[in-house]
Amino acid sequence: MKEIRVFETADELSAAAAELFIKTAATAISQRGQFAVALSGGSTPAPVYKLLAEHYRDDLDWNKVFFFFGDERNVPAVSPDSNYRMVNEVLFSALPLNRDSVREWPTFREVPEKIAEDYALEIEFFFQGFPRFDLILLGLGTDCHTASLFPHTQALKENEKVAVANWVEKLNDYRLTITFPVINNAANVMFLVSGKEKVKAVAHVLEGERRPDDFPAQLVEPTSGRLFWLLDIDAAALLKAG
Repeated sequence: MKEIRVFETADELSAAAAELFIKTAATAISQRGQFAVALSGGSTPAPVYKLLAEHYRDDLDWNKVFFFFGDERNVPAVSPDSNYRMVNEVLFSALPLNRDSVREWPTFREVPEKIAEDYALEIEFFFQGFPRFDLILLGLGTDCHTASLFPHTQALKENEKVAVANWVEKLNDYRLTITFPVINNAANVMFLVSGKEKVKAVAHVLEGERRPDDFPAQLVEPTSGRLFWLLDIDAAALLKAG
C-alpha cells in the first residue's frame, strides 16, 4: 500500500513524520514488546529527530526502541559527515536509552566490506533471521538514490545480502547501505522529501518511466508493508496525480 501526503511546509512535514513515527512505534511495542527502526541521515529528517527528542520524549518507553541506520559514510563516528553523529547529537543524547538501544555501523573497521558484513550479522542476530524492521526512514537524492543505493551501482542488483559496501564511482568511495530486499521486507517505509531541488527526482520516481537503474528509489516496493511518501509542496510540485 502506497500513500502520498503533501504538506504546505517542511515544518508540517516534520510534524506529521514525527507523529507517524510515534504511532508506529507504540503499535509495535504494544503488539510485540519492541520497536526496531532504521534511521536516515541528511538534513530533512533532522527536524523530525529534534521533535521526537523535545516533544515526544515522554510518549514512548524508549528502552523498548532499537535504532539502526539504513546507510552510512565510511567515516569515524565523530566525523561531521557521519549519520550517526548527527542523530546522536539531535536525538540519542536527549533520550533515556539503554546502552544497546543504538546499533550503528562499525566504521572503526578498516575494510568497507568487513564493516558491511559485520553490520549485517548484527542485524540478523537481532532479528534472529532476515530482518523485518517495523519502520525504515528514507530520503531521496537529486539523482533518485535512496539510502546509499545509487544509480548504476552493483548494490541495486543485490538480492540476498542484508548490507553491502557499495562502490559509487561518482563519489570515488564506498557507501555502506542496507539493501532493497531489507527495505522491501519492512512493515513500514517512510520517505521524507523536501525542497525544490528534489522536485524532478520525486516526479521521476513516482510518475516517471520505469527505469530503476537510473531512478533506484523506484525499487522501493514493500512486499507486505505500508509505503509512505511525505513531501512538502516544493518537492511535489511536478506531480500530476493528487
